[in-house]
Amino acid sequence: MHLAPTREGQAGAGRIHGRTDLSRLMKRVCAEIGARSYLLVEPAVERGPKGLRILASDWIYDALEELGGEGIFEIIESGYAAGLGETPRALPDPAPFLSPMQRLVLRDYGHAEMFARRLSVRGRTVFALFSAPRCGAIDPAALARASMMCSYALDGYLGATAQEPALAGVLSERQRECLKWVSEGKTTEEIALILGVSSNTINSYVAHAIQKFGASNRAMAIATAIRSGVI
Repeated sequence: MHLAPTREGQAGAGRIHGRTDLSRLMKRVCAEIGARSYLLVEPAVERGPKGLRILASDWIYDALEELGGEGIFEIIESGYAAGLGETPRALPDPAPFLSPMQRLVLRDYGHAEMFARRLSVRGRTVFALFSAPRCGAIDPAALARASMMCSYALDGYLGATAQEPALAGVLSERQRECLKWVSEGKTTEEIALILGVSSNTINSYVAHAIQKFGASNRAMAIATAIRSGVI
């Protein structure tokens, strides 16, 4: 669900004209909630099934390199990324979905405590990761306001930099429609009836969508489409 930025978020974030403004705002948010570091990242399916795009971060390069895109992907897909209106939960320590080496990397580089927030901005799903070197440093009660400020800041940043969803042109309109109906539980025959084409045509649309996303099945393609704001 997309929520428009609130007056509170607008007042807290101020005008965002580019990455410098966005980074400055994110550092301020970190200070308000007790975090030391932030990472803004979104899925980038055109880079592969677990592809990611970092929008802004103050993590040191070695931490990102050693954790790797796969480690970050596991964090945002872990189920601990709370959306607006949902209760925030810190990632468990140790995090069972990360390898021992990935857990060690997070601790060594000062990310012992981490909260992940899921934001929907301009049809895109962006994840904000807030971390601190010790557990209990981040104030969960302050994360709601922080999320609204981040949403407003990202809205301004994406608008100012004229960035559009990277996946907008990946699927045809028919392929997108088919995935949407599949996600709502419709069978191939039902979708064929709705769209006025044959079942074979529907299967072809879905198969091509799966292929374009680099997914292995319908469920993965649907998850990718929803996560990336395509449907």
